[in-house]
Amino acid sequence: MSQFKGSAQGAVDYNSTIIAALELSEKKWVLAVQLPGVDRHSRHVLDASGGGLVSFVERLKTRCASAGREVARVILTHEAGRDGFWLARFLARQGIEVHVMQPSSLPVDRRARRAKTDKIDVEMLLRTLMAWLRGEPRVCSMVPIPSEADEEARRAHREREDLTRERRSIVNKIDGILATLGIRGYKALRRDRREQLSCARQPGGDPIPQKAKERIERLLDRLDLVLKLIDQVESARDAVLKKDAPADEAERKIRSLTALRSIGPDTATLLVREAFVRQFRNRRALAGYVGLGGTPFSSGGSEREQGIGKDGNRRVRATMVELAWTWLRWQPDSALSGWFRARVGAMGGGRIRKIMIVALARKLLVALWRYVMDGVIPEGAILKVEAA
Repeated sequence: MSQFKGSAQGAVDYNSTIIAALELSEKKWVLAVQLPGVDRHSRHVLDASGGGLVSFVERLKTRCASAGREVARVILTHEAGRDGFWLARFLARQGIEVHVMQPSSLPVDRRARRAKTDKIDVEMLLRTLMAWLRGEPRVCSMVPIPSEADEEARRAHREREDLTRERRSIVNKIDGILATLGIRGYKALRRDRREQLSCARQPGGDPIPQKAKERIERLLDRLDLVLKLIDQVESARDAVLKKDAPADEAERKIRSLTALRSIGPDTATLLVREAFVRQFRNRRALAGYVGLGGTPFSSGGSEREQGIGKDGNRRVRATMVELAWTWLRWQPDSALSGWFRARVGAMGGGRIRKIMIVALARKLLVALWRYVMDGVIPEGAILKVEAA
């Protein structure tokens, strides 16, 4: 789906354009509208329905036509949130130009106690959109609208993330029950987990109490189901690498990434589905999307670096930090690993290592982006075929 960018769409003709902002909720939507030739905007409460919204916009266009102003363009914005992007795609198919705002980028009233209502919020959205359309790019950030196919493709690895979280929770609960009985060393993820349970003894030699054992057995039943589901999701993920040829550009990128040492199918799938299927203007836009950009503080005589922004895709950000540590181990002769060692060696260890690993994660992200987009292998990196 095409992405709209204020200045790229040309100047806005306010005499033939409806500009609107939508505040979403579960049952009711609040719409703020600036009509052509009208100095002040109006607010409307609508049922939470895409079809109802489109019908209301058509009535507004008819009203404008009756007043002698033909509407050639409708621009609408709403915040990215729980509803995802279905509404943006639906409205785009109806000929409405949609921009989705990043909520964390909106200006915030700094008063200790500020009034907050849907009407106030939608008015702020409308004012912000109009400023952005005037060519003020820093007034807010717009989120790229993924296609339905892209959203579908990333459901699998997000499901695996949920399942691994559930697996960890079950294992921790089992360990917690056994800890209250003084039993250590139980490995719930081993195949003989039920045999281990039968043989486990308390420090005095007594077996596990009946109620506690029954509770653990029910948790093991849940664990078996979760492990089975994880295997199914991972099998579907790994099938991409077993094909004779990639089915699309995304699969090609996944296969390219897994060709590098230190990168497995899970990391490659997440990076491609969450980040590399999108279009970025430059490396700064990529780092900003992931939340690995810097946040300098400079006011008067005070200057300091506050660390990374953390306002981007948390999944990619966490994965890149983990991958940076793995990269140092499996790609020690690469230029990026040398860059890290040179700076950590000059500055010392400890806290500096944690700071510099984030900087390495940012550089590695950009290097991998260039690799999958342009085929530029990171300097000094080793492919798995070469390693074999």
